[in-house]
Amino acid sequence: MLLKLTSISKAFAGVQALKAVSFDLKAGEVHALVGENGAGKSTLIKVITGAHHPDQGSIEIQGVPVAEIDPVRARSLGIAAIYQQPALFPDLTVAENIAIGLEPGGAWRRIRWRERRDRARLVLERIGARIDPQTEVRRLSMPEQQLVEIARALGANARILIMDEPTASLSDQEVERLFRVIHDLKSQGKGIIYISHRLEELPQIADRVTTLRDGVLIGTRRMGEVSRAELIRLMVGRELSAVFPKTAARLGDTVLETRGLSCPGSGVRDINLSVRAGEIVGLAGLVGAGRTELAETLFGLTPATSGEIRLRDKPVVIDRPARAVDLGIAYLPEDRRRHGVILEMSTAANTTLATLGAITRMGLLDFDRERATALRLVRQLGIKTSSIDAPVENLSGGNQQKVALARWLAASPTLLILDEPTQGVDVGAKAEIHRLMCDLAGRGLAILMISSELPEILGMSDRIAVMYGGTIAGVLDRETATQEAVLERALGHVAGEAGVAR
Repeated sequence: MLLKLTSISKAFAGVQALKAVSFDLKAGEVHALVGENGAGKSTLIKVITGAHHPDQGSIEIQGVPVAEIDPVRARSLGIAAIYQQPALFPDLTVAENIAIGLEPGGAWRRIRWRERRDRARLVLERIGARIDPQTEVRRLSMPEQQLVEIARALGANARILIMDEPTASLSDQEVERLFRVIHDLKSQGKGIIYISHRLEELPQIADRVTTLRDGVLIGTRRMGEVSRAELIRLMVGRELSAVFPKTAARLGDTVLETRGLSCPGSGVRDINLSVRAGEIVGLAGLVGAGRTELAETLFGLTPATSGEIRLRDKPVVIDRPARAVDLGIAYLPEDRRRHGVILEMSTAANTTLATLGAITRMGLLDFDRERATALRLVRQLGIKTSSIDAPVENLSGGNQQKVALARWLAASPTLLILDEPTQGVDVGAKAEIHRLMCDLAGRGLAILMISSELPEILGMSDRIAVMYGGTIAGVLDRETATQEAVLERALGHVAGEAGVAR
């Protein structure tokens, strides 16, 4: 047994985060840890890594009781953690980031630059990452940063590896590579604690699964003995159907229509697409197919160079985001922490950023109107916060996503573009966001939803436009769409439909 936790309890300011939770990890296994945000997963991981000291309970590592543990000792005991948001230094190179924590300290030590680069290249190749060790981290995409984080943990030769949402920003091919690395680590006798909201991944990778709810251990099961639907019920007390509460849409007039839209600089070409009032159009495709690039073109971040955009049957030119907002277009980007919200600012301030002109008088911010707007949106979206004055960084991922959405709803848009609206949030938050989308569509809002999760695409879309190579490879109706049909078009295996998405 690599790790054994017995009756671990932890409270913060009177709030019980963990209540007598027991957990263990064997050599050569992947033990999945699941639960909603706030279930206690993060607190349990922080106890294991020494970031938190438990109020009660005991910890054993390889059969030896550990009375006191801090992050430095945790690393010396062979514990390494990879978190959902990469903890990298953007101004340092990949090799330098990997070296941190691995090389000995000392003011007068000599840095062996070639050895450092070679070691970084070796651990990157180990996970199949084609990244130059001399590249500054700020130049990397989010998936690439995640791979560097994984490489750094593997370079530490950890015996106990904690992976917190490691695939949230990875493509299917990168996920496959990671799974191969995990299988290799298992064969070496390593133990892996695997946290993921992508429940469909778990049968591929996990040997056992433990469920937490409200800080309480619900149970530990062999992965092969529990279905996805049962896992959801254990986590949140809901059936699977409640996660995708899509209802039949009452469609109105066409809100958005593009004709031959192209932007060579971003790789978008010959896009023919339409979205009607009350409709949710899912935009599917593999990473690199051009989905986000199309959203950025529609929002004026990378303006189109040819083709036509029509809103409410009138031709428009969208050459900058401010013009898109004036025309009633709202865009919620994929990376909410970098582009969706300002973490240090309050919920109230974040929800009114897109409508500052409406809450100012003579150039001065009307704080009463700001608070009134924020309170209305917090109630409407069910945002869970201790106060609208609390920083957004204190909220869960699902509630941060709702705050980002609230900012645009305050502007009363007619077209809402959502890029990965439920990425990195738990099943309960997904269900809430999906219900909110259905409610907005029911009020006549046109929604274009980008998602890499096929169950979400199939469960929430009225129509599905599939992208391949920067263009629309085909369109599928809700009644006839299947995972196989979507994947065939996403892989370019269906010819003759390109450009058709009406």
